[in-house]
This record gives sequence, structure tokens and C-alpha cells, in this order.
Amino acid sequence: MLFGIVQYVAGRSRLKPAIERLSARRVPPEGPGGEVAAAGGFTPAEWKRIFAVVVFFIFAGIFWGSYEQAGSTLNLFGDRYTRTTILGFNFPSSWYVSVQALWVIILAPVMAWVWTRLRKARREPSSPMKFALGLVFAGLAFLMLVPAARLAQSAAGVRLSPMWLVGAYFIEELGELCISPIGLSIVTKLAPVRIVGLMMGVWFLSNALGNKLAGFAAEFFSSMPLAKLFGIVAAISFGAGLVMFALIRPVQKLMGDVH
Repeated sequence: MLFGIVQYVAGRSRLKPAIERLSARRVPPEGPGGEVAAAGGFTPAEWKRIFAVVVFFIFAGIFWGSYEQAGSTLNLFGDRYTRTTILGFNFPSSWYVSVQALWVIILAPVMAWVWTRLRKARREPSSPMKFALGLVFAGLAFLMLVPAARLAQSAAGVRLSPMWLVGAYFIEELGELCISPIGLSIVTKLAPVRIVGLMMGVWFLSNALGNKLAGFAAEFFSSMPLAKLFGIVAAISFGAGLVMFALIRPVQKLMGDVH
């Protein structure tokens, strides 16, 4: 909480333009193009944007279902099959969970720079494209762990290098940075003004759904070969990513002039 307060105090000047834009948005009886409000008090364009948020919610839930396994299957994998010693230094397996946070700190400014450069070159991917890429990265992370899991369970007592998990978390973080900040931004832009708070709640509900899916996957940790379990997670992530790629243009039409 203290870190969040420091962030707010240090960065509130940068938030001011966005807050002023939100304050300037009014709730007219008609939509931007003169559209009359339809059922529920929303214009057809607003309903389309709400549906776009639902689409993002579904695919974000699938992504979080793989990402949040850091606290379930991957945590167990680190505890039971991965070495907890580096250069003679012993550490608890729970430290592996912190690797994700370290990659966020390292990669966040890098990804922000990449998006900025691509935007200036008019080559920045659309929000649906970023979601699709995030799911593909999640699939790649678990695909990378398939041979590691097979090696770990091929002989009793085998302990793997920590680099397997560190590398998987690196790839996962690339995916997380394609989905989490983009989702936060796009939901605030798509949601009708009077239900922005509600739609943000829907967005965060996708993380709750992902945690539920991650916990469900952990139930199979001891009853299913790990290579198969990780392979299924990778296949689901890749499949969702391919579907999202196919939906890029339809979702963009739902989003209207929001990018």
C-alpha cells in the first residue's frame, strides 16, 4: 500500500490530463453520431463496446489461467523438481514466485519503449493483436517447460536448473505486459462513462477467473504426467491466441474509434 501511495504522489501530475478528459466526458441523450440510446440507456455503439470488453474479459481469463499457475503448478514444480541452490547459496523454493515480479520491473520500461517506438513509426499492434500475442507468449512459456517436466520425471531425484523456470517466467512476463496494462487502458476507453467502475470490476474479475482455472489445473499435478499437463496448458493458450488472431478485425469493428 505504501508503494502505491508513493506512486500516486510522484505520478499524479501525469494522471491529471486523463482525469480532466474523463471529467469532460458527459452523458448525452444521444451518442457521438447522433445515435439515440437503445435498451438499457446505451446507444448501439456503446453496446458494441461493452461486448468488446466481454471478449477481452474472456481471453484475459484464459491468459490468467496460465499466468497464475506461478502460485500453483509452477510453484510445486519449483519445490519438487527444481534446484534451490545457486553458486552454493541455498534459498527456499517460494522465492521462485518473486521471479515474475523481478521480470515485471525489468521488462515494463522496455515494453513501454517498444510500444512508443512502434507508435511513432505507425506500426504499433492493435489492442486485440496484443492480446493474441500475450496468449501466444503464455503458450510458449509452458511449451518450454514440457521437455523440462519430462526430464524431471524420467528419473527419481532429478533436480533441474533454475533457468528453466526463470526462462519460462521471462516469456510469461512478455505476455503479461501485452495484456494487463493494455486491458486496463482499453476497458476505461471502451466503457460508457456511467459504468466505467462496473466495467473495471468486470476486467478484474477476469483475474479471479484465471486464479480459479490455475487452481483447477493444480489438482492434476500429482495425477497426470507433468509434460502432459504443461502441454495441455500450452495448447489451450495457443488455441485461444489463434482464435484471438481471427477475431482481431471483428473486435476492432466493435471498438469503433477506440484503439
